[in-house]
Amino acid sequence: MEFHKDIVLETERVRLSPLETAHYDDLLPVVEANPDLLRYSPSLLRTGAHLHAYLQVATEARAQERRYPFIIFDKAAQRYVGSTSYGNVSPADLRLEIGWTWIDKAVQGSGLNRHAKFLLFHYAFNTLGYERVEFKTDARNTQSRRAIAKIGGREEGTLRSHTVMSDGFRRDTVYFSVLRKEWEGLRGTVFADLGVL
Repeated sequence: MEFHKDIVLETERVRLSPLETAHYDDLLPVVEANPDLLRYSPSLLRTGAHLHAYLQVATEARAQERRYPFIIFDKAAQRYVGSTSYGNVSPADLRLEIGWTWIDKAVQGSGLNRHAKFLLFHYAFNTLGYERVEFKTDARNTQSRRAIAKIGGREEGTLRSHTVMSDGFRRDTVYFSVLRKEWEGLRGTVFADLGVL
């Protein structure tokens, strides 16, 4: 994983490019319109101050080679609509996590997230040559769990009392994964209609 490289991934519907602190003004309308967007995340993202802190943490994590954050541009809506990241990258084990994903509720269910996940899978498996992509989510977040399963994520188990939330609650975290050997099958089924790459 080349953290210093500016990675740009795109289909006809979506473009993922490196998230920067300069994207504050692009993402502030999304945060203000969706104050509960990260309800099940340890991060707070309800105000401009929260967004500023979020961008600082994300860009510092990239500089420290711990996370690669992207900003999501919706080509249909012609605006930025959220963010997603690679993280917990383990080159020795050929695995990484896709997460830290939040998308404007106005475009949820529009197919945009499936395009973004296709790009992230393709880069992880076909460009990086990794063997495993992981996801994790709050056990209470049924929408996220359904979305991960819908794109081929296989539920592996629950880590109890795993993560402390911003309000002090200790959440149970559910892990999912997609393996390289499953990827070609998913390209031909879950993502077949995208007609890309």
